[in-house]
Amino acid sequence: MVKVIIYPTNSLILSDLVERFGHKPIAMMEKIKEKISTVSVDSPPLNITPEEPKMGLKYAAVEVPAGVRGRMAIVGPMIEEAQAGIIVNDSPMAFGCMGCARTNELTKYLIRQREMPILEVDYPREGNDEEAKGFVYKIAEFLKSLPGDEEEDKA
Repeated sequence: MVKVIIYPTNSLILSDLVERFGHKPIAMMEKIKEKISTVSVDSPPLNITPEEPKMGLKYAAVEVPAGVRGRMAIVGPMIEEAQAGIIVNDSPMAFGCMGCARTNELTKYLIRQREMPILEVDYPREGNDEEAKGFVYKIAEFLKSLPGDEEEDKA
């Protein structure tokens, strides 16, 4: 099982595909769940510890807007944890919206900088069934090419 970071990081569709092929999706939903169910975190709307804004500085300079640093405090460690990545370009909001263009660019840049298998695909155009089938096929083939539990047991 390989830990696969998905972009957009909150795409339920990508997360489900990664799980269906026997890998662990690294997705925003799980990280947010951990944050809001942790006792050490203040009650909403804060949901952060005093250390988290400082963590964001590891990924984005102090001059960068606070929202980017805040998002990167969560997304940055996800990228570091990843063993593979899937980036979907030009996806619509309903596929998974990250909410911040600067965070989006920084996230994709940091994923691309990692030395790990990465698949980049364009979201299929509306109404184009062949592109949609190809989109899913490329993701499936990529996920099949990653080592599974059987291969890890042999190593």
